[in-house]
Amino acid sequence: MAEVALLGFKPQLVVPGMKAEAAVRFYKAAFGAEEIGRVAHPKRKAEQECPLILSAELKIGSSLILVSDCFDAAGEESAAAAGGGGIAFRLEAEDVDAAVKKAVAAGAEVMSEVSEEEGSLLGKVKDPFGVVWAIAAVGKKSPEPEA
Repeated sequence: MAEVALLGFKPQLVVPGMKAEAAVRFYKAAFGAEEIGRVAHPKRKAEQECPLILSAELKIGSSLILVSDCFDAAGEESAAAAGGGGIAFRLEAEDVDAAVKKAVAAGAEVMSEVSEEEGSLLGKVKDPFGVVWAIAAVGKKSPEPEA
């Protein structure tokens, strides 16, 4: 069998309730996301004030993520839509407290206060769409205890 070279990993959030547009706005406000591109559903684009989003590509820091509405091939919301579905993402930040506060100000809910875990500062928030975001310090470890 031939070896397959994978070129990258681009997570995709499939947002139930036709709320991908709201999710994109949230990620911009909470995490400073920059929208790189967007593809709307071609058949529904002219029919709706806010067309279905097949994918909105966002850049957060140096990482990319896709956000899309949850729908089936006919463009209708999927009956299997489930909020969050056990999805969690890790963001790295120089100032964890400030990053958590910014997310909360944009509408996120604090899941765990900023504390030291695994030798690094870490806080967790849940966005309005059920996705958990762990916000951790970039490469900062706690000092080793003196002997």
